[in-house]
Amino acid sequence: MAYRICWRVAAVTPRLLWRSSVLPEKSFPRGQIRLSSFVKSHGRYTSTSLIVDRSCTTIPSSTDVSYEELKQIVDGKNKAVVIDVREPWELREYGAIPGAVNVPLGQINTALRLDTEEFKEMYGDEMPQPTDSIVFTCLAGVRSKTAMETASSLGYKSVQHYPGGWQEWVTLEQKNTP
Repeated sequence: MAYRICWRVAAVTPRLLWRSSVLPEKSFPRGQIRLSSFVKSHGRYTSTSLIVDRSCTTIPSSTDVSYEELKQIVDGKNKAVVIDVREPWELREYGAIPGAVNVPLGQINTALRLDTEEFKEMYGDEMPQPTDSIVFTCLAGVRSKTAMETASSLGYKSVQHYPGGWQEWVTLEQKNTP
């Protein structure tokens, strides 16, 4: 159903923005842009404006988490759920970020739709709520970005990913260990 709605919006958007102009962002409050267009109404064209507030999007303005930010989450200084989307064999072979919940990428869409008890039974940890901060991680930041986009499409509000992944984490942890 969502797929059908997206196609309908995609079909209408060019007509709405026909002969449109986008004014500079500094003309409006932070995060808002104005789209002006001409719409045919009652047999004549009239100018209309639409102010779009980008702060209402489901993906935060900064979707990347740095090593230092992730370290604070792992140490308990910041609150977020860390989900590692690698396969279980990868975690056994290479290691895992402490406290991360393992939900393979292929299961993210289904896992984030489960009820709380089923999630805990399958993945051994509490299910993140749509309002919780979630940080996705993987080996090198590719799968975690896909997982972040999936969670966002499912209505999760504060989703981010760690682009360095396990490779960067283990390297920086080894450097920082005396």
